Amino acid sequence: MEATARTKTEALAPCNSVVDGNFEEVPRETVIKFKPPLYRQRYQFVKNLVEQHEPKKVADLGCGDTSLLRLLKVNPCIEFLVGVDINEDKLRWRGDTLAPLMGDYLKPRDLNLTITLYHGSVVERDSRLLGFDLITCIELIEHLDSGDLARFPEVVFGYLSPSMIVISTPNSEFNPLFPSVTLRDSDHKFEWTRMEFQTWALYVANRYDYSVEFTGVGEPPAGAENVGYCTQIGIFRKNGGKAMESCVSEQHDQHVYKAVFTTSYPSLQQERFFKLVLVNEVSQQVESLRVSHLPRQKKQDGEWDDTPKDSQASSPCFGPVFTEVEKAKIENSPKPFCVGDKFFVPLQRLLAYPKLNRLCANEEMMRSGIADSIPLSSDGSAVVADLRDYSDEQF
Repeated sequence: MEATARTKTEALAPCNSVVDGNFEEVPRETVIKFKPPLYRQRYQFVKNLVEQHEPKKVADLGCGDTSLLRLLKVNPCIEFLVGVDINEDKLRWRGDTLAPLMGDYLKPRDLNLTITLYHGSVVERDSRLLGFDLITCIELIEHLDSGDLARFPEVVFGYLSPSMIVISTPNSEFNPLFPSVTLRDSDHKFEWTRMEFQTWALYVANRYDYSVEFTGVGEPPAGAENVGYCTQIGIFRKNGGKAMESCVSEQHDQHVYKAVFTTSYPSLQQERFFKLVLVNEVSQQVESLRVSHLPRQKKQDGEWDDTPKDSQASSPCFGPVFTEVEKAKIENSPKPFCVGDKFFVPLQRLLAYPKLNRLCANEEMMRSGIADSIPLSSDGSAVVADLRDYSDEQF
């Protein structure tokens, strides 16, 4: 598998850090500089993987400053997003950056999203992380001492057993390309060669019934291709494809992590937000149709303007562009009509428009969603509006 977030490296520029700002200062020598930065390449790699496989439940172990979580939260397929880290202060400090913004309320997601940050160790078992589709461990394992590293597979692969696991770790064969580097971070307990990482990964995969694929991000400069990627990555897939929900009773209700932050996003699955969006879309469409049915108006040259507003609405300059199939569906639906000064738009007509069709599966669903906010005909089959209002006086 090719890395999805590669970039050419640039061997230039004096720099105050070797990789990702891990060192306070190094001599003014030629340094490998990645564009985009290596940490962004790692996160983009995970994001691309999420877009490809569309997991619903994702957990990032060793989430640090929650940068990866913030990148993933915009993905529409994710419904549960969890971060776990040993640094409680950092989780509390960064938690608010994961909260919904005003725009999230103005345009709710299709699916619910809950984000939770837990304080705890990645080698502790917590049943709230069972049944996940994807668990990521980005630059994590090299921070574990020998005891924790031995327990790590038992917890993540054996106990949590998600459908997919992504593990990234430094490739020590790349280190000679950096000036004055033994380990890339003072907290690293080890850094593996490609052979060491692959030997460990294949053993773990075989023991816990996973397959594993190797790739990486951060290409070496020209002439040093033999050292491989700066960051090596293993993608583990559960044989059979499904996460294990909980096979034995003792796996239930093991809550050892401390929840330090949680938030939920507005979505169309929540009735109040669904109704707000639906009422707004119906109101806009009815108004567009109402204006198109106003009496003809004279142009400046004295001729009558017979241009149908519906055809203008399909122009890129005036509104959405409909496909031929969508146009045919709209034209074949019941047309709006007037009775006296009242304007009627059949619900079946509204359901023919793509945006509203996506929101509502049928007429009854639309009727129940708008009945409290928008006037309907006596039989409930159409929206009713005044044909003229004060804004039409120029006609």
